[in-house]
Amino acid sequence: MIKILKTEENKTLLNLSINEAVSGSWFSLINPNEEEIKQVSLVLGLDEDFLRNSLDLDEKSRIEIEDGNLLIITNLPIMTEDGCFDTLPMGIIYTPTSILTVCSKDNNILSSFNENTAYSFDTRNKTEFMLKILYRSVKFYLKYLDIINRTTDNIENELQKATNNKALFQLMEIQKTLVYFSTALKDNDIVLQKIMRITNSSTVNNIKTTEEDIDLLEDVIIDTRQAIEMVDMHRMILEAMMEGFASIINNNLNQVMKFLAAITIIMSIPTMIGGLWGMNVKVPYSNSAYGFLIVVALSIITSIIVVLYFRKKGMF
Repeated sequence: MIKILKTEENKTLLNLSINEAVSGSWFSLINPNEEEIKQVSLVLGLDEDFLRNSLDLDEKSRIEIEDGNLLIITNLPIMTEDGCFDTLPMGIIYTPTSILTVCSKDNNILSSFNENTAYSFDTRNKTEFMLKILYRSVKFYLKYLDIINRTTDNIENELQKATNNKALFQLMEIQKTLVYFSTALKDNDIVLQKIMRITNSSTVNNIKTTEEDIDLLEDVIIDTRQAIEMVDMHRMILEAMMEGFASIINNNLNQVMKFLAAITIIMSIPTMIGGLWGMNVKVPYSNSAYGFLIVVALSIITSIIVVLYFRKKGMF
């Protein structure tokens, strides 16, 4: 899918066709097919591989420069349909006339730049727009990390009473997500450092930066490093939690087994007493009219004594 947008003077977004694309347009390519890739590469004079590289789900964050065009591949955080988190490569291509974003899936970062938020960005200011995309990406990392933190707290409360491995599997899924986030953020940080170095480089002489752009880039770098620190902190906490809660689950299971053993012993007392008085031999009170009540009372009293003993020993 190709969407071409351009900011107007009144801060609204104008939708254009590929034949109407002009300088200052934003080409948004979401899972483009081969025909769309050829059309865009022909219109903008780009190598088709520049567009295809960003569609590889295993592509790492990096920078590539060719014929004065800049390709930035960065990894975005995404929330999957089952509520889990993952990372997704996205390419930002900076050309002398336009800016392109290429991604294999639609995502919250790119979709947040729309007609309703048009006042907050300008596609004609390519450098600022590129940095705002990167800034929005790191903000979503921080947002998702906050969600992960709250989810971990909820699982922690469940684990205090858990006797199965379900909660531990949830923690393992979160741990896997944090590994993805950590790897992606560290790669993104390297890319941001390279962007800082090449902003005034003659290799990409079409990139024009202002002091505001440099300040925004520094904010992106700071927030990225903050996200890296948060991920590392969550990973250390999670590792300690998993070790501790594995012991808690075993202890909870032992408590259940101890309780069941105590109940089994208590329930066996009336059965044992009833079995003794049901034998086909002479037993006390066999001819008494109150024999049955005496046996029942004896069973109840004995059971109560055993219950009190077990409570004193912490079996209940």
